[in-house]
Amino acid sequence: MPYAIGIDLGTSNSVVSIVKDGVPTVISDEKGNRTHPSVVWFAWGRKVEGDGILVGARAAHQVMLAPEGGVYSAKRLIGRTIDSLEVQKAREVVPYEILEGPHRDLRIRVHKQVYPLAEISAHVLRYLKGIAESYLGESVEQAVITVPAYFNDSQRQATRDAGRIAGLEVLRIINEPTAAALAYGLGAHRDENVAVYDLGGGTFDVSILRIQGDVFEVVSTAGDTYLGGDDFDGVVVDYLLGQLDDAGRTAVSRS
Repeated sequence: MPYAIGIDLGTSNSVVSIVKDGVPTVISDEKGNRTHPSVVWFAWGRKVEGDGILVGARAAHQVMLAPEGGVYSAKRLIGRTIDSLEVQKAREVVPYEILEGPHRDLRIRVHKQVYPLAEISAHVLRYLKGIAESYLGESVEQAVITVPAYFNDSQRQATRDAGRIAGLEVLRIINEPTAAALAYGLGAHRDENVAVYDLGGGTFDVSILRIQGDVFEVVSTAGDTYLGGDDFDGVVVDYLLGQLDDAGRTAVSRS
């Protein structure tokens, strides 16, 4: 029976896993990495293997050398409209240009080439699919993908579209807090209400779940899509730059 893979498509990093012989396993790449940067880098005017697109750790490294070719934090934008607050914030910090498509969907322009947002996520999903296939030694055509509980229908459909573009039949879209509760065995022996905190690279979410038997209901969810690890890094960088500026001005005044 062919395997279906489980994918946590994250803002900063993604994870791919399988259940083999009843045991869930997070799949590592050839270097032993269990998490994979959700980064895509497009070449311009230089030779890169394949079709000139890098994904994952190599893409993240290349972004440091040539940031104008990099696309990251695409999950913050997927399924949103051009006038949303999240898109306005993203425009202030990302190196790529965010455009509106013909159906109010978002597009990204890199090196004068325009890409649908679902295509960006599809590159990451295709990369994870390849890692799983290398591990299993066989092709993979089905997946279950987790998404934040606050994702609306448009965002969930955009995730499904990304899976289809990547060559995957998306069997289920599961809320991330539900997946976490299942992974830790909550509700296995009694009905209960639980709070799930999810501090990721791009967001900080809190969800309240009501578990009754085999039913996991998200009662309430809230969060901030700009309060993740990436944002913490940005605050630290801004602070350090401010300290360097102050030190420079002090040195100049003393001279």
